[in-house]
Amino acid sequence: MLELAGIIILGILAQWVAWKLKIPAILPLILIGLLVGPVAAEFLSENGSKWIEPIWNGEKGLFPGEGLFYFVSLAISIILFEGGLTLKKSEINNVGPVITKLITLGSVVTFFLAGIFAHYIFDLSWELSLLFSSLIIVTGPTVISPILRNIPLKKDVAAVLKWEGILIDPIGALVAVLVFEFISVGGEDGFTQTALIEFFKIILFGSSLGFVFAKALIFFINRKFVPHYLLNVVSLSMVLLVFVLSDLLAHESGLLAVVVMGMVIANSKLKSFDELLYFKESLTVLLISILFILLAANMDMAQLELIYNWKTVLLFALVVFVVRPLGVFLSTHKSTLQLNEKIFISWVGPRGIVAAGIASLFGTKLMKQGVEGANYITPLVFMVVLGTVLLNATTARMLSKMIGVFLKKSEAIVFVGASRSARLIAKFLIDNNRRVILLDSNKDYVNDAKEMGIEAFNIDIYNDNLDSNVELSDVGYLIAMTGSDVINKYALERFSDVFGEMGAYRLATSREVTSKNPENSDTLFTANDDFINLTETIRDFPKINELKVSSSEDFKEKVQVINENDSAIPLFLKSNAQIKILAEVNEQDIKENDVIVYVGQEVS
Repeated sequence: MLELAGIIILGILAQWVAWKLKIPAILPLILIGLLVGPVAAEFLSENGSKWIEPIWNGEKGLFPGEGLFYFVSLAISIILFEGGLTLKKSEINNVGPVITKLITLGSVVTFFLAGIFAHYIFDLSWELSLLFSSLIIVTGPTVISPILRNIPLKKDVAAVLKWEGILIDPIGALVAVLVFEFISVGGEDGFTQTALIEFFKIILFGSSLGFVFAKALIFFINRKFVPHYLLNVVSLSMVLLVFVLSDLLAHESGLLAVVVMGMVIANSKLKSFDELLYFKESLTVLLISILFILLAANMDMAQLELIYNWKTVLLFALVVFVVRPLGVFLSTHKSTLQLNEKIFISWVGPRGIVAAGIASLFGTKLMKQGVEGANYITPLVFMVVLGTVLLNATTARMLSKMIGVFLKKSEAIVFVGASRSARLIAKFLIDNNRRVILLDSNKDYVNDAKEMGIEAFNIDIYNDNLDSNVELSDVGYLIAMTGSDVINKYALERFSDVFGEMGAYRLATSREVTSKNPENSDTLFTANDDFINLTETIRDFPKINELKVSSSEDFKEKVQVINENDSAIPLFLKSNAQIKILAEVNEQDIKENDVIVYVGQEVS
């Protein structure tokens, strides 16, 4: 009982430390696992036993027999499903071909090149060398996401890294399964007759079952066959059912099935989708915390000593400085990505939970079969996981600034509120080449925005953890314009530091408009117009107008004319294709031919 409780407590503590230091949680989790496992057994325990023993050894241990690996498999299935839930087709309109090449051509480069290096550096058999290389094909969403959250990047770069990290997990797992089957079967005839058949069975059953069960779950939830209080647990049980059933029909196809299931749900109109995603995120945090500590603790000091030499450093350097960059540059050839963006993507390739989990699973199985050199697999993969996470977590931000992919000015705008007024203004900004995101708890408003081609998320700002959303990393302006003065003020109080780097504004409150006395300088557009005035103006005159000015004096006069018209509200200053909110405009910066953008009745 003490060991089980200790894992959970230490895991959550590691998650908190990672959040505080802004590093991937995998780093402190693995270090804790090594401390309570092999390090404790070698240096801290009087009787030479581990503080936490994952597998029953006859005297102590949490899991008997194959129990640990069954738990690892089920946990990874839930983690990959949650990753699939974050994959939206709209995110990859510009970089879809790059992602496709990264998870195909990039995987091939890693598989063969890393395998060759492992074979000649460590004198491993070709089978084991290729098993190692297949395991490090994957980059993990659980380690990439924390890195991206702390670095404001262009949307395309963040999307490439995010999608690659999730989609490549099952691909790396499939390749590892093929190699494992080849080693287990032994011989080329066995590979031809068994492994290839298994590969096609994996693709067939994994994709078809994932798709069918996703559609079934969507149908049951949307038709309200599942009560609200059972929504999350029914979804969880469905994920486990799909994983187990797919694995029974085609060994190791469950990973593909749960990713496909998550993707189908993410790109459909599922009611309560956000609630489901939030539940899975919380569950994933707990599972990752437990898994990494268990897997690291399961290693022995003898395994770590195997790789305590210069060969390990050489292999790691080749993986980071040769294999990853070559795969990225071949995959991004003739793409719209710039050279500095390609360099950054080449550098950010941390490995995660799938690599560590499957390495432990296959490594231990092959050691039990007596395969020579199998004891290298787990520690080598853990070395790559720990090394790449540590390297990327400590250098990615610095490198992004050095090579110019770090967004010095976050120009994207997030609107809290997706009412008709917000949609009309957002559409104008999008048409003028600004990225705009609308957030609202009203699903109808969000759907109306999406139909207009506006990025919109059904989000409750009181409950959802927006500051960890990678998709909002380039947001620099926060505009709160809901119909609630309380919500508008709360949005600025909570998210100004995260999304309001360039400016955070809200509509004037009804009390401020009545008293003609704004409480502070964060009021949006003008202090004379609240949500009701804006809504009435747009109801009667749903049009964005532009009025050219010749000087700062002319600007002041025309703004005054607009303000005196009860059916017109000034919004922005448009200058050399740049758009500034009027609240931040300095009159001395106004130039000839600048344009006042206003909504409502046209004025002369």
